[in-house]
Amino acid sequence: MPSLLGFTDNAFLNRSDLVTAAKALVRPLESYRSDLGARVKIRPATVAGFDDVAAQLEGFSRPLLAIGAFINDERDNLVLLRWMKGLAAGVDPDGVEYWGDMTDFDQRMVETESICLALLTAPDHLLPLLDDKTKNNLKVWMRQINQHDMPPNNWRWFRIFVNLTLMRLFDVPRSEVRDIMDADFDLLDSFYIEDGWSSDGKWSHERKQADYYSGSFAIQFAQLMYVRFAVDDDSRVEKYTQQAKEFATNYWRYFNEDGAAIPFGRSLTYRFAFSAFWAAAAVAGIELPNPVHELGSVKGLVLRHLRWWSKHTDMFSSDGILNIGFTYPNMYLCEDYNSPQSVFWCLKTFVVLGLPEDHPFWTCEEAPYPQNSLATTQLIKAPHHLVNNSKEHHFLLSSAQMTNKLHKAKDAKYCKFAYSSAFGFSVPTGPSLAQMAPDNTLCVSNDGGESWKVRNNPINTCVERVIIGGTEGPVLTSSWRPWKNVDLQIETSLIPLAQSYPGWHIRIHRILWAQEGERTALADGFQLIDGGFAIPAFTATGHHIPELSPENASAAEGCLKGNKSYLAKSAFGAGGIVDLTNTSAIQPSVPQEGVGEAVEGLVASEAQILRADPNSNLIHPRTFIPILKHEFVPSRTEEMGAFHSTPFKETWLVSGVFAVSLSEYWSGDISKLWANRPRISVMNRQSSSGSLRFKVE
Repeated sequence: MPSLLGFTDNAFLNRSDLVTAAKALVRPLESYRSDLGARVKIRPATVAGFDDVAAQLEGFSRPLLAIGAFINDERDNLVLLRWMKGLAAGVDPDGVEYWGDMTDFDQRMVETESICLALLTAPDHLLPLLDDKTKNNLKVWMRQINQHDMPPNNWRWFRIFVNLTLMRLFDVPRSEVRDIMDADFDLLDSFYIEDGWSSDGKWSHERKQADYYSGSFAIQFAQLMYVRFAVDDDSRVEKYTQQAKEFATNYWRYFNEDGAAIPFGRSLTYRFAFSAFWAAAAVAGIELPNPVHELGSVKGLVLRHLRWWSKHTDMFSSDGILNIGFTYPNMYLCEDYNSPQSVFWCLKTFVVLGLPEDHPFWTCEEAPYPQNSLATTQLIKAPHHLVNNSKEHHFLLSSAQMTNKLHKAKDAKYCKFAYSSAFGFSVPTGPSLAQMAPDNTLCVSNDGGESWKVRNNPINTCVERVIIGGTEGPVLTSSWRPWKNVDLQIETSLIPLAQSYPGWHIRIHRILWAQEGERTALADGFQLIDGGFAIPAFTATGHHIPELSPENASAAEGCLKGNKSYLAKSAFGAGGIVDLTNTSAIQPSVPQEGVGEAVEGLVASEAQILRADPNSNLIHPRTFIPILKHEFVPSRTEEMGAFHSTPFKETWLVSGVFAVSLSEYWSGDISKLWANRPRISVMNRQSSSGSLRFKVE
C-alpha cells in the first residue's frame, strides 16, 4: 500500500509539520463526504453495532479534533465553511442529512465531544460561520443528551462537555445543567483507583480496566480538556490537575525511546491517540513532575510517538484513508463499535494544534527520552503492571486486569502475562491453537487438544516480593480457574529480571487440582501450554525464518530447538522460552488437613514453535510463538483390583521467557543473553494462602 504524503514522509519536528500531517489525514475524507457535508461514509464499507447514520456522523465529527490545523491560514476558510455547512445540515431536523434524534445509549452522544471541543477551541472562527437558526438547532440537538440514559462509563464526559459548551457559548444558564453535571462528575470520580489512574467504570468483579482507553484518550484526556475550558470550578480543576501530575509520573514508561507505545487493552485501532494525554497536558498548561517536568519532555513524547507511526505505511488504504487495524489492516482487532470512520479518534493527539505558533510548547527544544538514573523496572500499582524500560526490550508484565464486557478478543487485550512495544500481542482468529495465537498466556485442554481454554478473569491478585541477586523486588501473582465446575487452579507469579538478566522474565506456575476433578473432567488428564512473545516470522528477504541445526545455530535468522527450549530469531529481534523447572528447588507447602502428599502428575514437557495464524498479531502479520507444552495425567493406585485416583496437592512449573528487539538503540549479542539464564534456587509457599517465596540466582 502506498504512503500517505504529508504523514509518512513527515519529520514531526514542529507545529508546521503537525499541521501538514493533520491535513494529510483529513483530506482523503472529502471524496466520501455527502452533498451537504454532514456525513462521511468510507468505502468499501463495513458497519459497527450502532446505526449507519451515527457512523457517518463519526466521519464528520472526529476530524474536528484537528481544528487547530485549519484556523490560522486564510486559505483554510473554505474548509471551515464546508465543515460548518455540514454542521448546519446535520442538526437541521427538517433536512435530508439530519443526524437524527438522540435516544438512550446512543452513539450520537459520543460524537458531541469532538464538536464541542472544536467550538470551545476556536469559537471566534467557527461561530460567526453559523446563522441564528443553525445555532438554535445545534443547541436543541445537543440538549437532547440530558434527556436520555447513558452507560456508567467514560461517556459521561461527553455530556459534561455538551453542558459546558451550552453554558459558555450558547447562554444556557448554569442552573439548568448544574444537577446533571454534578451527578456525572460524582459517577466519573468513583472510577478513580489511585496515583492518577481511573478505570473505565468502577473497578469490580465485572471489569478491571485501566488502559489507554480509560487513561490517555478517554478519562485523563477529558479531565485535562476540562481543566482547559472549565469556568468557575476551581476545586475540580485543582483535583484533575493533581491527578494528571500523578498519572504522568509513570505514564511515560509506556512509551519507548523510539516513540512506540506498548499496545494493551481495547480500542487500539485509534493508534496515535496513545499520546493524547501528553497533548492535552500541554493544552491545559499543566506543569508536570519529574521526569517529564520540562515542556520539552512532553513535546518529545508526542513527536517521537508520531514519528514511530509515520514508519507504518500499511495502515493507509490506497486512497490515503486510515484503515481499521493497528500497523496494518486487521479486522480481528476491532470492536463492534468500530466503523471505518471510527479510527479518526486518533486525532485526539492533534488537539495540541490548538496552541498557537508562539506557544512555548512549539518554541522549546524537544527533550530526550527520560530514562537516565531511573529504575529499569517499575511497579505501577493502579493497573497492576510492572513496566520494563531497558534498551534491549520495552514491555510490561500484567496480572489483574479483565472485563466481562463482550469486547472482541477481550482476554487477549487484558489478560495476557506480557505486552511489548516491539512485538505487540496477538488476537484470536479462530478456535484452533494456531488461530488462538496464545503468546504470553496459558491455554488448557482436557480433550486431547481439540478445544482450548485461554487464561481469563484472574483472581487472588496481589503483589509479592522476590530476592534477585540479593535484592528484593516486586512480583505479580494471580490465579486462574479454566473451568468453573472443575477444581483445577493455576497460580502464576511473574518475576521481572531485566536488571540482572537482560531480556528475561520468569513465570512460576503452581498447579493444584483435586481428586474429584480427576474423576470427571480431568479423568484423562490435561495439556497446558505457556506461550512466549510472538516473533516476526519473515527473514529480511521475505521468506519464513528457517529451522536451524546446531551447526548453523549462530545464524542471525531462524528457529533453534534446544533441551526443553526454543529460540526464534529474525531481523526484528528474538524471542524464546525454556523450561527452568528445578524440582530440587521446590520446598513443599505445609500440608492441608485431609489432603494427601504431593503426586507428580506431569508426564511430558516439550518446547515447540507454534506457527500462529497469519494476521493474528497487531504489529507483525506473520509470527512464530515459542511455547512450552506440558501434559498431565492423574496418578492412580490399585486397591482390591480397582484403580483409584490419588489425591493431588500441587505441581510447580517454571518458564523462562526471553525476548529482545533489535533497533537503532540496541544491537547487542542475542546469543550471549540467551545463554545467560536465571535459576530458581528456592521456591515455596509458606501455607495454602500465605506468602510466596523465591530466590533467583
